[in-house]
Amino acid sequence: MVRLILLAVFLIIYFLISLPIQLAEFIIEKFNMNLRNKSSLAFVKFGLICVQFISGIKLEVNGYENIPKNEAVLFIGNHTSFYDIIVTYPLMNRPTGFVAKKEIQKIPFLSWWMYFVNCIFLDRKDPRKGLQSVLDAADMIKNGISVFLFPEGTRSKDCKLGEFKDGGFKIATKAKCPIIPVGIQGTYNVFERQFPRIKSSKVIVNFGKPVYTEGMERSETKQLPEMIKTRIKELSNQ
Repeated sequence: MVRLILLAVFLIIYFLISLPIQLAEFIIEKFNMNLRNKSSLAFVKFGLICVQFISGIKLEVNGYENIPKNEAVLFIGNHTSFYDIIVTYPLMNRPTGFVAKKEIQKIPFLSWWMYFVNCIFLDRKDPRKGLQSVLDAADMIKNGISVFLFPEGTRSKDCKLGEFKDGGFKIATKAKCPIIPVGIQGTYNVFERQFPRIKSSKVIVNFGKPVYTEGMERSETKQLPEMIKTRIKELSNQ
């Protein structure tokens, strides 16, 4: 429980310190959105790296060189833990927004920072709003901001890859951007396995080679979910 208590204390201090920084970000975005994106990315990265350290995560990263440096992409990964975002976000080499469920918007402090780092809140109960979220994400990628998606829609309870929702793949086909499959291993062991305790664990993040969607035939785009799922299954050692 010591790690959990230390983490709670850190988060309280972090969010309190962040209040004036958020005000500054509001002002910056009125004049220079690119600067706001970069400064918000740096501050959130710092916080998440601190969370990793307090949690005792031993991180191994493979395939980082597969991430294109000069263009925005759609990252697609498996999802078993709250820590999936904590370990992957600091690895982003450019402003990146995660697709999150709408309910998180109700959480103060956290949702405010998610706004600053371009996260998209998905309403899973309203198909029309869901489609708009897909279009918004595609526009973000066209404007140079990457997007990270967990197509299972929720965390897996048994660490096995669940069913992929097809809708999110339209982000890539509409933006005509590369897809980077991501396999995450070990995050479940940090927290969910012995909830509410936090246990020091090894976590592995594997980035696969890009799948280019530009120029794909319609028949090929229909096969994308199964193709990416197969790659993620291999990358996450399932």
